[in-house]
Amino acid sequence: MNHFLDIHKTDPADLRAIIDGAKAVKEARNGHPKAAPDQTLPLKDRMVALIFEKPSTRTRTSFDVGVRQMGGQTMVLSGSDMQLGHGETIADTARVMSRYVDMIMIRTFDEAVLEEMAEYASVPVINGLTDRTHPCQIMADVLTFEEHRGPIAGKKVVWAGDGNNVCASFLHAAGQFGFDLTFTGPVQLDPEMEFVGWARNKGATITVERDPVKAVEGADLVVTDTWVSMHDAQSAKERRHNMLRPYQVNKNLMEHAKPDALFMHCLPAHREEEVTSEVMDGPNSVVWDEAENRLHAQKAIMQWCLAG
Repeated sequence: MNHFLDIHKTDPADLRAIIDGAKAVKEARNGHPKAAPDQTLPLKDRMVALIFEKPSTRTRTSFDVGVRQMGGQTMVLSGSDMQLGHGETIADTARVMSRYVDMIMIRTFDEAVLEEMAEYASVPVINGLTDRTHPCQIMADVLTFEEHRGPIAGKKVVWAGDGNNVCASFLHAAGQFGFDLTFTGPVQLDPEMEFVGWARNKGATITVERDPVKAVEGADLVVTDTWVSMHDAQSAKERRHNMLRPYQVNKNLMEHAKPDALFMHCLPAHREEEVTSEVMDGPNSVVWDEAENRLHAQKAIMQWCLAG
């Protein structure tokens, strides 16, 4: 049994196998909305629990569709349905769920909830997102980059804005896939030094550059994310906007990157805030491929979990 909890907790060879598996799954579809007719159904007669303490569009849809395309069934549960950690421990919930389902995907706030679920579950557990990391998204991002530009090893990725949970998983990926990452954003929103140090110890060059124009020089990929969380108070949103406005990804900033530099955003995007529509809808943007590739990457992750 394999859990998929974080990129830095998964062996690099397994990560590469997942990316290669995702490419194969996508190619087998040949552009059709469903799995290829002759494709095997690795989740046939399997039940997958999708647990959401946080609202979701892409994670919910892509996992639900992915399970169904591979022959399985899903049970979607919200935090209010289960009251995770309220009245029953996470450990006991994990033990019970393991008697009913073949796999658990959880999207939660506290990383400790994910870790306890995995510790006590006797079925694979997948991290659909926590406040600290978002590994499924970055596996889709690596897949997307390699589709368009070949191997990501040795490339320069620039993260602009808030050093949030998606940025954290990009740092993990830099260490595991062998690319360099430059963070540009206000000091108040720097990524966790634990993650920066981990990536550096793995041999990745991790740079912090406050000047966004200098940061994107020579970039192969520019990435950003929303400036505010859905849970932030209005006053916090205003403060964040003031801090992050210089780090907006716009046409002027992209012109300082390589001419063929790609642009990514995990979505949902707040147009004209962290990114302009001119960039998001422009020729360097691959955000729609990136969104689609959540489906293929997660199908490969689920197959890898069961194969273990």
